[in-house]
Formats: sequence, structure tokens, C-alpha cells
Amino acid sequence: MGTAADWAMALTSLVIGCAVGYVMHRSDFCMAGMFRDIFLFKRYFMLRILALTVMANMLLIELLRLSGCLSQFPYPNFGPPTATNLIGGMLFGIGMVLAGGCVAGTLYKLGSGNIVSGLALIGLIIGSTLYGEFHGLWSAVSGSTILAPGKSTLAQLLGVSQTMVVSVALIISGAAVRFWWQAGCLVRRSPAAGYLQPWNAALLLAALVALSVVIIGVPLGITTSFAKVGSGLTGLVAARHLENLAYYSAQPFAFSSPLLEAAYRGGPGPQFDGVALIQYPLIIGIMAGGFIHNVENHTLRVWSCGLAMPVPYGSG
Repeated sequence: MGTAADWAMALTSLVIGCAVGYVMHRSDFCMAGMFRDIFLFKRYFMLRILALTVMANMLLIELLRLSGCLSQFPYPNFGPPTATNLIGGMLFGIGMVLAGGCVAGTLYKLGSGNIVSGLALIGLIIGSTLYGEFHGLWSAVSGSTILAPGKSTLAQLLGVSQTMVVSVALIISGAAVRFWWQAGCLVRRSPAAGYLQPWNAALLLAALVALSVVIIGVPLGITTSFAKVGSGLTGLVAARHLENLAYYSAQPFAFSSPLLEAAYRGGPGPQFDGVALIQYPLIIGIMAGGFIHNVENHTLRVWSCGLAMPVPYGSG
């Protein structure tokens, strides 16, 4: 990392990550909590917030695409759907609930001082690293169970324009969001001072994703860095074994930033590459955002308690 574009890329990731962590911590925004509430408690409030988040992301990304602000679409490394996506999603969902947080949720909670999230992060690194051991087998299964060869988006699958798919989805989801808003189903009552309503968080997070796409060239992503950290640690004790694993020598991720006029490549290996350049600062930023809001919230509570403290009799 040495060029002005490199520094701008890293700084952008850091700032966006900090904003993401702050917003998510302040609103208690967590994917694991959304699905946990549905299946364990039959509560659907956060599912409505998820729908709003998806709708806002669709709208902003499509506007960017139509305005020519996207360097590539579909995004690099988008692949056709396979049966392994379903299996992996199921395992990921189970893991989120057991760990008590999604990937980003684990990071902002760790930044706020949650020790359990630190253990979950260690588990993420170990699991991501172990994947390299059977990547070849998983890739073979994935390649043999492709459901729609050569089609990575719903528009390609249906044979229609991207704008048409997004428009129909926005009309349907927009009607649902309008109904929920009028019924007061998008507002959560909370006695916590400074609590950010999840619907506000959904819109802010969608805006941050759009900002990442414009400046960096790709949406927010951090999971590959867990494999990078794990492979780096593995290399310290089993360098030869690491060299024999094809997964860690590949650099399949390619992206470019038209705004910064820079192109990058990267992969899960331990080397510092394009993936490390954008994902390491993003991870640090998310943890920092959780830490900042936790300090701010603690300061606010102390200040509020000070105002509420009765004046002793006879003072003054």
C-alpha cells in the first residue's frame, strides 16, 4: 500500500466501517437477531426492517447502475446459484444464532466490550481457515449442482431487464412498507436514550453500501479477511502445508474503482492484497464504531444520572 489511491481506498473503508458499526450498535441491528426473533419468539418486527433494507439497497444500486456509476454489474465473482448455496446458508444461519450475532454484529459487539463476541470471532477465523482444507471437494460439488448455468441475477434467470425486476420488486415491497408505516409497524418503542430506530438504520446502511460501491467499486464485505488472518497464522506453524492448498494461492477477487482510477486483485491467502486493503480497515472501523457508541452511551448515562442526582440537604 503506497499510492494515493491505496490510502484513499483504505481510509474510505475505515470511515464507512466506523459508520456501519456505530449505526448498527446504536440501533441494535443484527441479522441473527432478525431470524432468531422469527423462529424462536414469532416476532416479525425486524423482518420488516430487513425488507426495508433490501428495498433501499435495490433502489440505490439500480439508480447508480442507470447513472453509469457502477464499474461492473453484475458484481465480480457473482456466480450462478447452486445447491451448496442453500447448504452453506443453512449452516451460516445456525452458526449466527449459536454465536449470538451475524458477522458484522459480532464485530461491533466486540468493539463495545462483549467478550462472548470475541470468542465468536475466533470461531469465525478458525472455521474460515478450515474451509481451505476441503475447498476442492466443495467446489466440485458446487460445480455439479449449478441450478442456472451462466445466470447470476434474477433478471438473467427470467430473461428480462434488470430495471424491470427492480421496478416490480420495489412496487411490491414499497406497498408493504407503506402499509407497515401507516400501521406504526416500523417503529420500536425503546426507553434507551439515544436509541436509533431500526428503520433509520436500514436507510443509513443502504446509503453506506451505495457509498462503498461508488468509491471502492464493490459492496461491503469482510468474510474473506477471516480466512486471510487464519492462513497467516497457519503459515507460521505449517507453511509447507499452506503452500499445498490451492485455495490460499488463488486470487479470484478482482474489482476496480473508476472514481479512484485503480484496480485490485486479492484472495484468501496471507499476502497483503486488494482484499486486505479494503477489508482490514472495514473490520477495524466496525469495531471502532461499536466502541465509540458504547463510550458515548456510557457518558450519556453518567451525565443523565448526574442531572437526576438529588442535592444534599444543606448544601450550598
